[in-house]
Amino acid sequence: MPLRDHFRPPFSLQLPWDGFHGQLPAMIVLALKRLLPPHYSAQPSVHLGSGIEIDLGTYRDDDETGARRMGRTSSAGSVALLSPPAPSLMVDLELPAADEYEVRIYDKDRERRLVAAIEIVSPSNKDRPEHRREFVAKCATLLRQDVSVSIVDIVTVRRFNLYLDLLDFLGQSDPRYPESNPAIYAATLAARNNGTLWSLKTWAYPLEIGQPLPTIPLILDDWNGVNLDLEPVYEATLEAVS
Repeated sequence: MPLRDHFRPPFSLQLPWDGFHGQLPAMIVLALKRLLPPHYSAQPSVHLGSGIEIDLGTYRDDDETGARRMGRTSSAGSVALLSPPAPSLMVDLELPAADEYEVRIYDKDRERRLVAAIEIVSPSNKDRPEHRREFVAKCATLLRQDVSVSIVDIVTVRRFNLYLDLLDFLGQSDPRYPESNPAIYAATLAARNNGTLWSLKTWAYPLEIGQPLPTIPLILDDWNGVNLDLEPVYEATLEAVS
């Protein structure tokens, strides 16, 4: 089944993106269950930026404990809070969080160490400069921790290419990548430290609506890994949510 445009009619009217996007990590995990050696495990991870909040009351100390932590009490025994200096900047702003859809692969023989992550790009990862920077910084941090990163981006409505943004963040470029800078693509990156320098390898595949999805490598140990065929995973996801 060729790749569909999930953001434009007629297909966007037949199958809403949210349902497909939410199911895709689970279908990737099922595919990896048949591919991974026994000592590896894969788990889906979905975090909706607009749906996450922290109840500060859960973490608030009572007065006595808080006073001991602050190291100061008033003469009446109540907590004496410190007043900070005047701020250098004070503005009102929104702090929106981007959605995260990913699959994480762990090595159970190494105390369940994270070895690979598959990042499934959402529209919110590409809609704002701060979200794009956050996505790139997260991937760069994973690479520095010897975690290979695969990016699957079928978001057609925003032209930004986060794979190229990540390479630019690392001070690199891909000379074999099309100059047309396609908005949809799949890519895998892995970095290994050889003692003095980092060695970076990438595998990038521009995608096209109406064409099959590629098979991408997942790097698990040194430069070894497994190949994930995205086409049957895509088909299975469509079948599951149709």
